[in-house]
Amino acid sequence: RGTALQPLFKMSYSCSKVGDPRPGQPYKGGTFCAFLPDNKEGLKTAKLLKKAFDCGLTFQIKSCNGEERVTWGLIPHKTSWDGGRARNGYPDAQYLREVGTVL
Repeated sequence: RGTALQPLFKMSYSCSKVGDPRPGQPYKGGTFCAFLPDNKEGLKTAKLLKKAFDCGLTFQIKSCNGEERVTWGLIPHKTSWDGGRARNGYPDAQYLREVGTVL
């Protein structure tokens, strides 16, 4: 398995903006963790993911049981240390190619 980079995102409570499901409504934040290989390609992907985050593309706000909350956006992330591809598990031999295509 080797070593891994582990980006951590902490999203606080805030109010949604135009384009979100219910603009102006408060939403619940959360802590989100992902895994990347600790190598040249993983670092390159981390930089691209940082750009995506800075552009507001990493997360989205969704309604869930009448509550607005932050969720992962359309960019795939490896969010589990195991479980394989089907459960967003790390490692996944195809992940860097797939996320590179999306980014």
